[in-house]
Amino acid sequence: MLSKLQRADGRRQWLRLALILPYLWLLLFFLAPFVIIFKISLADPLVAQPPFTALFDWAAQGWQRVHVTIGNYLFLFEDRYYAIIYLSSIKLAAISTLISLLLGYPVAYFIARQKPQLKNLLLLGIIVPFWISFLLRVYAWIGLLNTHGLINNFLLWVGIIDQPLTLIYNNFAVYLGIVYSYLPFMILPLYASLEKMDLDLQDAAADLGARPWQVFLNVTLPLSRPGIIAGCLLVFIPAIGEFIIPALLGGSDTLMIGRALWDEFFINRDWPVASAVSVVLLLILVIPMMWFQRIQSQTVGAAEGSVS
Repeated sequence: MLSKLQRADGRRQWLRLALILPYLWLLLFFLAPFVIIFKISLADPLVAQPPFTALFDWAAQGWQRVHVTIGNYLFLFEDRYYAIIYLSSIKLAAISTLISLLLGYPVAYFIARQKPQLKNLLLLGIIVPFWISFLLRVYAWIGLLNTHGLINNFLLWVGIIDQPLTLIYNNFAVYLGIVYSYLPFMILPLYASLEKMDLDLQDAAADLGARPWQVFLNVTLPLSRPGIIAGCLLVFIPAIGEFIIPALLGGSDTLMIGRALWDEFFINRDWPVASAVSVVLLLILVIPMMWFQRIQSQTVGAAEGSVS
């Protein structure tokens, strides 16, 4: 009897540990780096290693004072350059997310309505690009979009154009690169939401006289809202801080937060300002995440209320 109680107590301890592990993971890989970045954003730049002042001034008898400054944040709000960068990044990420949604929704809907074997094959086609290096996939677009690249050469050979088009080193190339790179992140959540949808609801709406577009707007679209929100967040959040795509495909006029962070960290060596830029960017991203969590809780609450 005692051994059974000990085994049960051991299982409960392992269960508690399993429940705590995700929080320890977040604490180690999210909260701790954020605290370090936030600490650096409150320091002054130095020509030293590390290139910022220490948070505490130590002496023989212990620490004497805390060195904290908000000048880096004031600098961000006073300099219009950073406001333009934030707005440009939000615009590029938002438009890319919208394009991904418009392209990904029909694809996800089509896959969700196929037979299981074909469905698995199509999903494999969505996932296969992840097996190739992200950097190589972006580099491949340089060869396609270049002035003497494959697309321009084909259009010249067909006779559609007389001179090569400027397809690279502009915002068009950035949009194309972001949509291509992050479209699977939009399709997969949409597919998961559409695949478990009850088709009888669509049939019932059609039997009651609703036209196809009314069935889509009043039944399919509301039921797929969790997938839409999840897909938009999965595209918007990494796109707003993207660095590789604007650096390789964008021109000098393409301003994004990732490029500004690179310049501040590695060219200007101003780690405190770069850290302040990162903290403000994180706060910008937290807002849509909190909105998504609120929408999710409202959806779950409404579903539970309808069941009861």
